[in-house]
Amino acid sequence: MSNFLLLLFALPIATIIISSVLETVLRSPIAVTALVFAIYLIVAFAAFDATFLVYVILYTILAFISAVITRAIINLINDDEDDDDNGNNNGNNNGNDNNGNSGCGCNRYYNNRYYR
Repeated sequence: MSNFLLLLFALPIATIIISSVLETVLRSPIAVTALVFAIYLIVAFAAFDATFLVYVILYTILAFISAVITRAIINLINDDEDDDDNGNNNGNNNGNDNNGNSGCGCNRYYNNRYYR
């Protein structure tokens, strides 16, 4: 019974949490999916039997879905932040343009988003 609870509740929830965290770090749903698949494949042959391979495939699909959803949420949040930055300088330019450039050619880190 404890393996049943582990397979149907604990591991799927852990997969969702881990894939969401890895998505924010790796910024690629495919890389997250490949990493989760590799980890579960090692666990399948180290701790379980060959019937766990069905769960490995299901957990990999779940990891991909949760990584894509996390990516969509991050993109939505970043798009909302970009909309708030436009036109809010109220005439105080101080040598800065709307993109956060100070005129010296350097960008501030939070305006330079590499993960879009």
